[in-house]
Amino acid sequence: MGKSSNSALVILAFFAIYVIWGSTYLLNKIAVFELPPFMLASFRFVTAGALIFAWAKLMKIPIAISRRQLRNTILAGFLFLSLGNGLAVWALKYVDSGFAALEISAQPLIILLMMRILQGKKIQPMSVIGVILGFIGIYLLVSQKQIVTKEGTMVGIAMIFACMLSWGYASIFVSKADLPTNYFVNTGYQMFTGGLILALMSVGFGETWSVPWVWSGKVQLVMVLLVLFGSIVAFTSFNYLLKAVSPEKVATSTYVNPIVALILGWYFLDERITAQSIVAAVILLTGVYFINTKKTLALFERFKR
Repeated sequence: MGKSSNSALVILAFFAIYVIWGSTYLLNKIAVFELPPFMLASFRFVTAGALIFAWAKLMKIPIAISRRQLRNTILAGFLFLSLGNGLAVWALKYVDSGFAALEISAQPLIILLMMRILQGKKIQPMSVIGVILGFIGIYLLVSQKQIVTKEGTMVGIAMIFACMLSWGYASIFVSKADLPTNYFVNTGYQMFTGGLILALMSVGFGETWSVPWVWSGKVQLVMVLLVLFGSIVAFTSFNYLLKAVSPEKVATSTYVNPIVALILGWYFLDERITAQSIVAAVILLTGVYFINTKKTLALFERFKR
């Protein structure tokens, strides 16, 4: 029963990081038109962290952690959220949400190279094939002329690359670090501390803050969705998966997220999905299959031990 229960949790967690996170590109793009990026991200994560702690207190879940765990959660929150998410939201001022999601699809390659450089891990041939297919898919998507047209696109691309480096290192760090055993509490500490650091970054960049009741109704709804689902549900699932499976298997979400982002953009914003985009989507998902092969996963499970 425990094994079956764990399998169900893994499936639900992957649904959260595949589909829910795929929708956050659209949600952040809508919100960043009205709110400054670091303030937006700070409000989202501080609120989510506070709600997690309130729920933990209500459910009598202990939130006390060791000093070492606190230090690790602060570092993880800084890498994942303050840099990893904050820079990505900022980049959405310069690039389309679909483009941002597509660039981030290269995340599995970043993690594989980091594991090679930092841990001396040999890259499994099946994983290499998957990443190559992923890049082919990305190229087909971004080589369409209508993608890179706006001024400031290169700035946005550079910001997203920096956030990918931060997120990739954080993924490897968290898979080995001493963190709170309760994934819900772990998420709460990372979000609350990462959000506080984002607030400092917002003040440092001179952003103008505003209160939720002066925001438009659309942005208020977007923030609720980002806090409850994009933050609490999806990030808790992400932290759970980083302990349950290998880091680069978790990173395959960055192949699926762009597909979700493209579909939502088409549905809600009437963005056109071309035949070339469909072909690219098929190639990207084929790359996911290669990275998720049992042989690759078994090798990384041995490495984790």
